[in-house]
Amino acid sequence: MPTGFEKKNKAEASFTPSIDSFEITSKFQEYFTEVKDPRVEKTRLHSLTDIIISILAVIAGAEGWEDIEEYGVNKKEWLGTFLELTFGIPSPDTFRRVFERINPKEFEQCFQMWIQSLVKKLGVEVVAIDGKVLKGSYDRKSQLKALHMVSAWSKEHRLVLGQRKVSDKSNEITAIPALLEMLDISGCIITIDAMGTQKSIAKKIIEADADYILSLKDNHPTLHQQVKNWFEIAQSLGFKDVDVNISQRIEKGHHRIENRQVYTVPISQIPALREQDDWVGLKIVVMVVRSVQHWNKTTNEVQFYISSLASDANKIGGAIRQHWGIENSVHWTLDVTFHEDECRIRSLHSPQNFALLRRIALNALERETSFRRSLRQKSRRAAMNDQYMVSVLAAALSNSTLELESTCQ
Repeated sequence: MPTGFEKKNKAEASFTPSIDSFEITSKFQEYFTEVKDPRVEKTRLHSLTDIIISILAVIAGAEGWEDIEEYGVNKKEWLGTFLELTFGIPSPDTFRRVFERINPKEFEQCFQMWIQSLVKKLGVEVVAIDGKVLKGSYDRKSQLKALHMVSAWSKEHRLVLGQRKVSDKSNEITAIPALLEMLDISGCIITIDAMGTQKSIAKKIIEADADYILSLKDNHPTLHQQVKNWFEIAQSLGFKDVDVNISQRIEKGHHRIENRQVYTVPISQIPALREQDDWVGLKIVVMVVRSVQHWNKTTNEVQFYISSLASDANKIGGAIRQHWGIENSVHWTLDVTFHEDECRIRSLHSPQNFALLRRIALNALERETSFRRSLRQKSRRAAMNDQYMVSVLAAALSNSTLELESTCQ
């Protein structure tokens, strides 16, 4: 009689439906056909469509050009069922040279076409925007700073929606508007950390028919201090005669207990704030009080926000909670699963393009839900099981899990 462990393994082994590799990979490739080949035509031995090898290899855990070649060499027979490979698998130098010169904007536009096909029917409510530095991408000899990227994330669908490079002589303040222009944010709630708490960004979000929740910290010292002082006084008086909306949530897990209290107050309840009228759409101020009880200590934190939404503590608290997901589900995963911070790819456009390859891989693995394991385990299975790799791509092409299931039956 089979044990529970054997039953589980048997179920996992039989989960993968029979999917046409050629059909799925061809559809996935279609989204990246608009990328122009930067090479001189007479020098091309390998088709640019073989870029699919790079995407598959990074899904399977490749961290550099040699890894991509190694994946291609070991999967050559299977790859040959849907790629020409007239001259075999490209060398690491070929992959490097191509990605050094591919126009990142063209590559990102293709990425956007793919993402739009996914979120068109699903809808996105909360979009979290945050920046990340790729620490290993610096080059001291060339005086090249580490690449700084700003990404947009939907926790609802566990998708990176877009990315934009921060200019070497600028900061996230200029990259965020450019990223917003890439996205259709109409009807969304945009959450941004303190760096993006700027009047021009708030205005841009409102003009795009969206709402904002912006973190308020010491980069706006007077406004931050005004809001902080008001909440401290109002809280000490028990919010007497104040139209305050309060939400409390307690969560247990990971050997800790987290208690979150969210307070939202219309700005009409507060004495005139500094440059209040310059914040387009501003309706409420928010205070979030977090108390986290660990096994050996308790930490307390108070954060303040401004928002264009109505005073609804449950809704605001949920959106802020989703914003924290970009740190845990994107930045942490890119560093721990894909080892992004350790990557030393740094020449020309290659760091930016390889960063996009990682985000394509992250999205594809997140979309595949039949194998309920960590992304690391999914990546390993995709490396070893070609049919599972195809199922990852199939999930990356579907507008919903139900649609994928009906397609595969």
